[in-house]
Amino acid sequence: PSRTFHGNNRLLTSQIISYYESINQGKKELPEYFNFASDVLDEWAQLEKDGRKPANPAFWWVNDEGEEVKWSFEELGSLSRKAANVLSEACGLQRGDRVVAVLPRVPEWWLLNVACMRAGIVLIPGTPQLTAKDISYRLQASKAKCIITNDTLAPAVESVLPGSQFLKSKLFVGQGSRDGWLNFKELL
Repeated sequence: PSRTFHGNNRLLTSQIISYYESINQGKKELPEYFNFASDVLDEWAQLEKDGRKPANPAFWWVNDEGEEVKWSFEELGSLSRKAANVLSEACGLQRGDRVVAVLPRVPEWWLLNVACMRAGIVLIPGTPQLTAKDISYRLQASKAKCIITNDTLAPAVESVLPGSQFLKSKLFVGQGSRDGWLNFKELL
């Protein structure tokens, strides 16, 4: 069972199956280390850039009010590299460090997921329904060095920060500034 994507005649399922069959048959080498951001996203961006693959959205988000964010593979790759730089430079994170992200499913949530993959940072996703106690437990148990949230959820996060001994940086997704927090959108 195959399906086309956005009206193109590409059969995604058969392409994926043939790729894995070629690995099983020894025609393609299985990489020792795999990074989705560089091994898939960047490869697809290059194929689009070279004109060997038709342009399709890599990311397409629509909220309840009908606002859209649409990124090509090249745009998502570029933005995720910038986001990875924010995490490693402004937040001081290194490969293997842990980040707790307590965000609703806004475009930045997916962007930060890809950025963490790219940089080798471990993302610990959290839902906006977490209580202050839940957030505190996750910060302590994971030994997270950074927390990412938005304006709405920042007060709950701030209430547990005194007990978060491993936390080095706080990043918020939103407009304006917050005392002691880095603004993701400004840094991006």
